[in-house]
Amino acid sequence: MNKKGHVLNGVLLAIGLGYVLEPAGDVATFRTIAMTLVPVTLGALLPDIDTEFGSHRKTLHNLLVLAVVALYPVYFDNLHYVWVGVLSHYVLDVVGSKRGIALFYPWDREFGLPVGVSTSSKYADAVTVLVTVLELAVVALFVHVVPGVLEAVVRALPYSPVEQFTTALAGWGVAPGLPAWFPV
Repeated sequence: MNKKGHVLNGVLLAIGLGYVLEPAGDVATFRTIAMTLVPVTLGALLPDIDTEFGSHRKTLHNLLVLAVVALYPVYFDNLHYVWVGVLSHYVLDVVGSKRGIALFYPWDREFGLPVGVSTSSKYADAVTVLVTVLELAVVALFVHVVPGVLEAVVRALPYSPVEQFTTALAGWGVAPGLPAWFPV
């Protein structure tokens, strides 16, 4: 996709994330949109910096770059949500365009799906919106459905792996501080 398509993707993704993460449509929704809009959009543009140096769709379009950007908030407590834009950029380039990306650069092989359009196609914006909607559907699935399914699976087990795990940690003198959402 072209830069316009990646900006469109980043903006729509941030708006969609606001409603997926805070679906009430109230102040919390709009705060989430405001919080994610700039980082996601910048992340959606970041990989295309390699048009100015290196090899486009190779140098900054790979899993190592995604890992570095995703770990940035863990180590430096900044650049939150930028990784979402970078990942979305990759998905858009793999699914939405005819050419793939070199996920394992410096290995030059490009990975893509045979369903995309060229960046200059009159359908490029429509494909961008479609891919963004699919991305948001996946996010909504992981935010609203998967936790309930995991909880049901854990509760259906004949033993409690969480209880065994916390008992083992307590025996080692470690206090586990499990998150509130974790099914116990």
